[in-house]
Amino acid sequence: MATAPKEAENAIGLEEIHTERKEPPKGQKTFTVEEAVETIGFGRFHIMLFLIMGSTGVVEAMEIMLIAVVSPLIRCEWQLQDWQVALVTTMVFFGYMVFSLVLGLLADRYGRWKILLLSFLWAAYFSLLTSFAPSYAWFVFLRAMVGGGVSGHAQGLIIKTEFLPTKYRGYMLPLSQVFWLAGSLLIIGLASVVNPTIGWRWLIRIASIPGILLILVFKFIPESARYNVSTGNAGAALATLQRIARINGAAVPEGHLREPAQERRGRFKDLIHPKYLRTTLQIWIICISPHRLGIAFAYYGVILASAELLERDPVCGSAALALQDSSDDSEESHSPCHCHFFGPAAYQSMIISTAGEIALNPVNILSINLLGRRLSLCITMGCTALFFLLLNICTSRAGMVGFLFMLRALVSANFNTIYIYTAEVYPTTMRALGMGTSGALCRVGAMVAPFISQVLMSASFLGALCLFSSVCIICAISAVTLPIETKGRALQVGTTPQELLWL
Repeated sequence: MATAPKEAENAIGLEEIHTERKEPPKGQKTFTVEEAVETIGFGRFHIMLFLIMGSTGVVEAMEIMLIAVVSPLIRCEWQLQDWQVALVTTMVFFGYMVFSLVLGLLADRYGRWKILLLSFLWAAYFSLLTSFAPSYAWFVFLRAMVGGGVSGHAQGLIIKTEFLPTKYRGYMLPLSQVFWLAGSLLIIGLASVVNPTIGWRWLIRIASIPGILLILVFKFIPESARYNVSTGNAGAALATLQRIARINGAAVPEGHLREPAQERRGRFKDLIHPKYLRTTLQIWIICISPHRLGIAFAYYGVILASAELLERDPVCGSAALALQDSSDDSEESHSPCHCHFFGPAAYQSMIISTAGEIALNPVNILSINLLGRRLSLCITMGCTALFFLLLNICTSRAGMVGFLFMLRALVSANFNTIYIYTAEVYPTTMRALGMGTSGALCRVGAMVAPFISQVLMSASFLGALCLFSSVCIICAISAVTLPIETKGRALQVGTTPQELLWL
């Protein structure tokens, strides 16, 4: 047992770690950031943190869901074909993927708060520019830039994770999904009013307002104390902890704030170090396959292809299909722009299915706290696979909306769980990078999903559903075999040899 620290030192390569530890005076009490966070407990500061950082989900949902509600209008205005409409969503997530890697790297090196502010300024600026796009090409480019800015909103989740006491993370983090739901419902409601009256350009401008307003209240949230102490800035970390204690009416522990060894932060090779390799690869498998592939299908494959899903004839017979084919043989069906605008019924269906995102939230919260993150994710992924297949059942419009409702609830639970797990499993020195790389790979699935839902689905509806169901099953297996369970586990600070022993 005495050789274990030595072996861990050799494994991580201490020649690349700068150990400039400041030792407290001999005999003086010390405490860590983790101990301070647990001692201060949950209070008014965390409620303010939850409301402000949670509201980043409102802005993100509005910007991402915006494409779904303006697609019919830009399709008609610029006479777009199916692949061109799908390309808009793909490029949004391409921007998200690239910037997610870069911003995750920068956040571990320069701070979560700075990158979060930068991402909001970037997204708001390019979102406003999109409303003045003179052509399809400009629209695609500008929305890709918006996607890049939105990728930085994940820093809000990291800040919440690093300030919350251990026993509250499993409850407060998934509860943040209500903000995404609010943003989704808000943009759908605005679209139903604004699109038919003053047009999609004004919808984009109005949708930019919440993000701009949120920037003004960021000053009330400090930089992560865990980040500050990981960089050796114990003074700033202690000042932050004392401020939180005052707001909560509590006190920090007695003694000196203990600093970890200062290290190089945000290194890609740490993610694939043998101690992290299996966890990283399995998270990547889960992310790249269903969560953004599945969620993108639910958000874009289901919403953008709502005509195919919600307007399928309940009879589902060859006669019905023949009748539908003959009725579609009209001048509009030969139109190059296919101007099929969303009507009141379509918006209503979108609202109902979107509401499903919160339906299983209480169950999801109980599940991840009682069963753990891994088993909970496995169960919801398995159920997601089942409901993808159920979409092929011949049923009424109400039945189809019901299936979509449950599917949205399940993919939302999947999204919650994998993001919480990823934020908890990596140490502070590489947490943002771990989230960034996972988020980037998630968007690979999102880039592919529109073409599957709009091109493959047209060729083989059942084939598309089987594809989504299969990857969900693969990821359910990957989830339950993850090597680390983060339920009730303290957040790790760095990648020092002693902190690697838990692996």
